[in-house]
Amino acid sequence: MQQRWPEVLWLVRHGESTGNVAWAAAMAARRRQIGVETRDPDVPLSPLGERQAEAVGRWFAEGAERPQVTLVSPHVRTRRTAELIRGAGGFAAEIDLFCVDERLRERELGHLGGLTSYGIEASYPAVAGNRALVGKFYYRPPGGESWCDVILRLRGALDTVSLHYGGQRVLLVCHQVIILCMRYILENMGEEEVLAIDKAGEVKNCSLTTYRFDPSVGRDGALKLDSYNSVLPVESAGEAVTAEPQVQAR
Repeated sequence: MQQRWPEVLWLVRHGESTGNVAWAAAMAARRRQIGVETRDPDVPLSPLGERQAEAVGRWFAEGAERPQVTLVSPHVRTRRTAELIRGAGGFAAEIDLFCVDERLRERELGHLGGLTSYGIEASYPAVAGNRALVGKFYYRPPGGESWCDVILRLRGALDTVSLHYGGQRVLLVCHQVIILCMRYILENMGEEEVLAIDKAGEVKNCSLTTYRFDPSVGRDGALKLDSYNSVLPVESAGEAVTAEPQVQAR
């Protein structure tokens, strides 16, 4: 029987973005607005974020394994991260392009976009109360998505990966919530488990989460977590490690 899952699946969060920097400054000053003028999909990498992405590319280039397939969120910061990884020699020689997959895009927060938690409480107190009651896993902001909505589209993305890229080395360049929701699916988690991982700490910029195929799991084998949130490529390059949440309030 042909192997269904990739031999290796890497999940990489984009490098630090200008939105991450603006969010941290807004929270420190207790401002209501993050202060980013562009649409969330258009937020670029910061200069540090570009160096972090290049460090990941060099790490892949110097190792024994490089991605044979790369799927990328359509946002500017993820596409630029993938471009820099490729430019540093991080892709296998047989590929020179990556595929943009909109199912890997950031979680959409609708009317809450661009607001800090202070802004949500001040502008939408009823929404803030409902959000606290329902919890982030199930809560769908007006015009936005819950984590469950994200998980639904990611199940389709994983079906594509298993259908077309069995036995290959696959890289997904995406976002913090996407990585957490991928863990939920691949490790058959429940709400409490994935939210405990989320609460324990942010997914760091340009960190690597790695799954490897284990033929001994189940009837046909499965992907097994090898490492989570590793910043070895960034640290070994001497770049600062950053771990800001997404541009919009989570």
